[in-house]
Amino acid sequence: MEQDYKRILVPVDGSNEAEMAFKKAVTVAKMNGGHIDVLTVLDTKQFIGLHGGMLNGDVIYQLSEDAQKYLNELKEDAVKDGFKEDDIDIHVRFGEPKTVISQEFIDEYKNDLIMIGSTGMNAVTRLLVGSVSEYVTRNARTDVIIVRTDIDNKKLVDKKHKK
Repeated sequence: MEQDYKRILVPVDGSNEAEMAFKKAVTVAKMNGGHIDVLTVLDTKQFIGLHGGMLNGDVIYQLSEDAQKYLNELKEDAVKDGFKEDDIDIHVRFGEPKTVISQEFIDEYKNDLIMIGSTGMNAVTRLLVGSVSEYVTRNARTDVIIVRTDIDNKKLVDKKHKK
């Protein structure tokens, strides 16, 4: 069975794993003449303890602006590497990342593949709230590829521990 993915969703969170998933998605999209939707989901629940339990408009605006800037940088990198600018869209959403990625976004944009980094959180966070990639794998309404290696299929090196 041949897989011809035309609309790829790549959720990113700034982690090395997410960025590698993005790079691999660009390669897959180039091979298939596909389109990429790059998505960051801002989970406002994680900020509830800040600012007296409420996020004010300035904080929300700044979060959104920072996310847009990050996604635009990823898009610019892909275009510099020869990917067509019209074949990549960036999206910032607020909500629960697990459900936005696995269900809501897919329903709206009709993606036929999700390429997601193996993990973007530290071990403690994964233990407490669970892995987004694990949830997406179990609940997505489309095919999912978990990216664990770099573009040359070598194990990823954590940026924090690399010298």
